[in-house]
Amino acid sequence: MYLGLDCGTSGLKALLTDERGAPVASAQRAYSPDRPRPGWSEQNPDVWAAAMAGAIADIKNSGGGALGALKAIGFSGQMHGAVLLDRAMKPVRPAILHNDARAHREARELASDHTELAGIVGVKPMPGFTGPKLKWIARQEPDNRRRTAWVVSPKDYLRLKLGGELATDMSDAAGTWLLDEAARAWSTEAFLACEADPAWAPQLIEGSAPAGQIGPKAADELGLPRGVALTAGGGDAAMGAIGLGLIAPGEAFISLGTATQLVVATDRYLAAPEQLVHSFAHALPNRWYAMAAMLNGAGALAFAGRLLGAPPETLEREAAADYHGPGGLLFLPYLSGERTPLDDPYARGVLFGLSETTSRADVARAVMEGVALTLADARDCLAAAGASIERVGLTGGGAKSALWTRMIAAATGFTVVRMQGGETGPAYGAARLARMAATGEPPEIVCRPPEIADVTAPDPKLAAMFASNRERFKALYGAVKAEFRR
Repeated sequence: MYLGLDCGTSGLKALLTDERGAPVASAQRAYSPDRPRPGWSEQNPDVWAAAMAGAIADIKNSGGGALGALKAIGFSGQMHGAVLLDRAMKPVRPAILHNDARAHREARELASDHTELAGIVGVKPMPGFTGPKLKWIARQEPDNRRRTAWVVSPKDYLRLKLGGELATDMSDAAGTWLLDEAARAWSTEAFLACEADPAWAPQLIEGSAPAGQIGPKAADELGLPRGVALTAGGGDAAMGAIGLGLIAPGEAFISLGTATQLVVATDRYLAAPEQLVHSFAHALPNRWYAMAAMLNGAGALAFAGRLLGAPPETLEREAAADYHGPGGLLFLPYLSGERTPLDDPYARGVLFGLSETTSRADVARAVMEGVALTLADARDCLAAAGASIERVGLTGGGAKSALWTRMIAAATGFTVVRMQGGETGPAYGAARLARMAATGEPPEIVCRPPEIADVTAPDPKLAAMFASNRERFKALYGAVKAEFRR
């Protein structure tokens, strides 16, 4: 048995698989980031640890004793989070998350003062990356900087809590703005540019490599076998690809979770910072990927649900009823700012075109359409970087929506493939890495695509409607961009 743990932005997912990779049991524990100030997004790392313990307990209660045969645990998690640890390996402060915009000044300074680094670390500096946050810490919280001994990513904190090694993998390190992507080694120059100590960097290991064993105390507290292997794991974008079996050069997928990514696998480092493309090391050896990363996705529909007093599932069902395509209502989904293609931490959500006849379903449709339109922007950025994509897998919580699938196909022109269990992608990828670490099997054997649930080709009529609305969508952002900065 192999256990995959995915430490997401809004919850932790756990997935148990058998020797053949078939899912046996799953669990999820929800949480929400703290927002102490506008534009900030933080989390106490021990909230993740508690969610991990709860999810494992849930699987133990539902899995019929299967955890007794557990051999290895793999880890996936939200990328770019800055988890600062002291010498006792305790958090110095709440982790600063990927959708936190406080380091916008530091990111601008890094872009202007260290232009040579973007091509080395894979992307131009943006506020959500770890490096600019460390520069912010150095200036705004010098006492916390002095207390810091290590900097890790969210999923690495969970492995550490289980007794594993203080380490990170290549794909999570890739998202820090501190890794030499081509060399797959820490960049001393990037650390110094971010006013960070290179000694804070944990050891780097490949995602499918062992990273210690669960400690006796943690095993006993969680009711797990002693000696279970812990693997390095990877960032959620890379783990989504591994979960879907899309690891060969040119294979692509969309992750529609709280945030959204369009990812295509490559066999070499493909730098394109001028296109706001993230060019990162993969969680598998000798592989890289190019990614368009949007800060907003299915989380936008959850946000609408909170305002409208209905869960996202209800809104999606109402939106799908009698859907004929985009109407006059537009939604800019930039609730947390945006990376690709805007690089605008000031951007915010806008609902435009309300009238007395606007319904709750209309709002839900506009929100979903807005997210689909950002994926059209993502497609263009990757195409400009040299990536040709015709077919994509779809994973993440938003993948459960047939309507969203139709919208994405129409907005992007991609043929969209949903796979069985696709919404568990990163957790499934983590379980697959656990299996590779335990058995030594090659990725080509373990990372086979799951069974296809359905295939959605672009509807020509719907595609024409989305193309028309995209012009209005882009014009609306251009009209209000200056107002965001006031």
